[in-house]
Amino acid sequence: MEHQHVHLTSSEIACLWTAYLNDSMSKCVLTFMINHIQDTDIKPVIQFALNISTDHLNFLHTLFEKEQFAYPNGFTDSDVNVNAPWLFTDTFCLSYVNHMAKVGMLAYGGFLAMSTRTDIRAYFTEELKKITTLYNQALDIGLQKGVVARHPYIEVPKETDYVDSKKYLSGLNPFSKKRPLNAVEISHLYMNTVTNAIGVKLCLAFAQTSPTKEVQEFMLRGKEISQKHIQIFVSTLLDNNIETPNLPDLSISHSTSQTFSDKLLMFHMSLLSASGTGNYATAAAASQRTDLALNYERLSIEIAQFAKSGADIMIKNNWLEQPPGTKDRIELAKKKEG
Repeated sequence: MEHQHVHLTSSEIACLWTAYLNDSMSKCVLTFMINHIQDTDIKPVIQFALNISTDHLNFLHTLFEKEQFAYPNGFTDSDVNVNAPWLFTDTFCLSYVNHMAKVGMLAYGGFLAMSTRTDIRAYFTEELKKITTLYNQALDIGLQKGVVARHPYIEVPKETDYVDSKKYLSGLNPFSKKRPLNAVEISHLYMNTVTNAIGVKLCLAFAQTSPTKEVQEFMLRGKEISQKHIQIFVSTLLDNNIETPNLPDLSISHSTSQTFSDKLLMFHMSLLSASGTGNYATAAAASQRTDLALNYERLSIEIAQFAKSGADIMIKNNWLEQPPGTKDRIELAKKKEG
């Protein structure tokens, strides 16, 4: 019996298209990093990350050709100046890869869950394993070098317990004492502090190397938003006598030479904004103190407004690539009638 070709579903098209854009961007950033890294322990991790992105793009090129799937423009060698002056410390590169591996694990887990065709599921399953390996490698090297921000230690529970009052969920009344943070809430506050710290440095690096005033101002606004969010999260932790993150060296150089295209910078920031919104949504759902949940929702709106202004800049400059979609049937009918 002849094998019947199974067409890609809308979700598979969306996942493959998104993966291509993300990996083509990552390849540009990692190619620049690998060109400058000196640390012999960190360099293999960055090289592994670069190999993953390159392999992804090779697979997708072959698949797109087979499926007659129009190649996304994505990002190419023209979007990065590998000969630009050094911009990031080796430690920052390690922290960056560790953070982007977290983003990748969430993305590829979602891609797998939205796919049904056997070969597509096999691809996302295998690549999810590689990204998990990358995350573990980056974390292990970071631990060896003492540059990982560990989550706070709290006492291990000796017995189980149940919530015995609705007051456990409260937190908005300024005249009543808030209950102490639980372990779930601490973990999200801590994680979002660390991810925003990486965002601050990326915004600074992007602002100082972009030649475009509009992009510079956008990135500086992003830096201010991340700093503000860090202050809110750290203040909440300190109010509960929880130690704040001991952040690693996330330094950037004083280079002002253009390193990446403005199109790539804006896309990268939109990706981080989407990731941050997802983190906040998860944190809001997991936090049982009302004030924390409302804080995350309020801050998510701020990120959404920031992302919207970024999208406006991208549309204005023809940098925002449109995802695949369906045709407007009514418009098609009108054109036919005309």
